[in-house]
Amino acid sequence: MTTNIETTDILYECDFLAWCERTVTQLKTKDIENLDFEHLIEEIETLGKSERRELRNRLLVLISHILKRMYVNSHENFNGWEVTIVEQRKQIQVLLKESPSLKPYLAQIFTQVYLDALDIVSVEYKQTQFPETWQFDYKTDLLLSSKYWES
Repeated sequence: MTTNIETTDILYECDFLAWCERTVTQLKTKDIENLDFEHLIEEIETLGKSERRELRNRLLVLISHILKRMYVNSHENFNGWEVTIVEQRKQIQVLLKESPSLKPYLAQIFTQVYLDALDIVSVEYKQTQFPETWQFDYKTDLLLSSKYWES
């Protein structure tokens, strides 16, 4: 048994793809006895964190570009900002469709992500006054569809 644990650790450290393929085979054949539970748990936890991190990053880009589109008077950039807004919204929708449990997380992190986006755009556009708080309802459906700048 010790040899299997050592072999599994070496495989995980030296050839992650081979470790993944071996783990998938072990799961499919229900070879529970030889399964590398420690690293499998670590990888599954990492996947969940990765999903949250991706949502947070996309939300940051989305809010930053909404702020730019709404408050920065630069007509030549409007189209590019709107394209980015559409792209980020679509990617967030995909994330939420694939992992609906992220929806409450979006609401949970919104205020902090807004403040982070505000920090970014305030440095980029020092002459522009941005609101200290989000001025609109941030329900997911509105956030992912509303053209706030047309209101």
